[in-house]
Amino acid sequence: MRSARAAPSEKPRKANDLTAAPHQPGRPLSVLQVLEPSGGGSGRHFIDLCGGLAEQGHAVTAVYSPVRAEARFVEDLLSRNLHRVIALPMRRAVGPWDAVAWWQLREIIKREGPFDIIHGHSSKAGALTRLRLPGRHAPRVYTPHAFRTMDPTLGSKGRLVYGAVERFLGRHLSERVICVSDSEYDHAISLGIPAEKLRVVVNGVAPVPSDRRAELRAGWGIPDEAVVFGFVGRLQPQKAPERLIAAFTRMAPQMPQAHLLMIGSGEMEAELRRQIAATGLSDRICLTAELSGNDAIQAFDALVMPSRYEAMSYVMLEAATAGKPLILTEVGGVTTVLEHGVNGLLVGNHDDPTDLTAAMAALGDPATRARLSAGALARAGRYGLDVMVSRTLAVYRELVAPPTELILGDTAAYSGS
Repeated sequence: MRSARAAPSEKPRKANDLTAAPHQPGRPLSVLQVLEPSGGGSGRHFIDLCGGLAEQGHAVTAVYSPVRAEARFVEDLLSRNLHRVIALPMRRAVGPWDAVAWWQLREIIKREGPFDIIHGHSSKAGALTRLRLPGRHAPRVYTPHAFRTMDPTLGSKGRLVYGAVERFLGRHLSERVICVSDSEYDHAISLGIPAEKLRVVVNGVAPVPSDRRAELRAGWGIPDEAVVFGFVGRLQPQKAPERLIAAFTRMAPQMPQAHLLMIGSGEMEAELRRQIAATGLSDRICLTAELSGNDAIQAFDALVMPSRYEAMSYVMLEAATAGKPLILTEVGGVTTVLEHGVNGLLVGNHDDPTDLTAAMAALGDPATRARLSAGALARAGRYGLDVMVSRTLAVYRELVAPPTELILGDTAAYSGS
């Protein structure tokens, strides 16, 4: 099969165009999906995309790394009726072990192929899937889930190195790079990745449960009349959970009915628990990883996301789909969902807790909370999972030649790395 490039004049799909892509006719595809991290939005996206493609009759082989895989992620992935699920150890850090992972991935491609599309997610799997030997190959698609260079804490040397890697891989070894928001698209352009290689496909989410609000609150000892600010995310510097605790500590004395419910785990957990203990508000702040964020959102009155950088947060989309008001820092993708003063509040992206404190305190006013809740409910349902799957499949169809163009022997060539 021959890959078909889009014409240079073709416009990339923009994130604010949320209508479903037209049905893409054609035979079922054989797709290899590869991911290194299992937590956060990239893990959620991976499972939903793999499952959505399988439901439409496509043969999906999923490769994940067991190094950082959470048990819940593996169970969910295995439940999606995929063609194959393969564990391949990949480490987050760059090192000589990457050569081993690359070789093992190459062997998987040869053994399990031929594939019509090979799709890598996040930086590590994105690099391993795109580095290849010369010759014919299956089209490579890459979804960064936030370029490393979008991190404002990354130093100039790191920005130079990571930027050069993304530019080289994007220019020379990628058929398509899928951005999940307009801001990520703009960042990709700034890195020097050609516009004709880029497409924008906004993440989509399944309906959020809504039948356990009272049960969940009771289980955490939260009164039914409390105003619950919620956080869901990995406990790491990107998500800035320490900002939220600092702001809540300032706001709590003037809003005694406020509670903070934080869902997540990660490298900052011990530090955050010490920070919570020092506040003297341990009876009003709960940090747990015993429940998925998707379930926990129904116990929230508002989602607070104080991230330092994002591409398109899944948690934000889930809360928007659930009709919850949002308090978000001004980072990638948020204006796709948040209209300041209508369905939530936008605050500056800095460590000074003053703005975040004021935004949370504003929701203490019942009238303000009711107005923002009404605005949020009016926008619920705009970010469906079926839209994301259809748009991603449309990107694949751009790259796969029609069956009439098959040349005998070309299919076998796709099994190579």
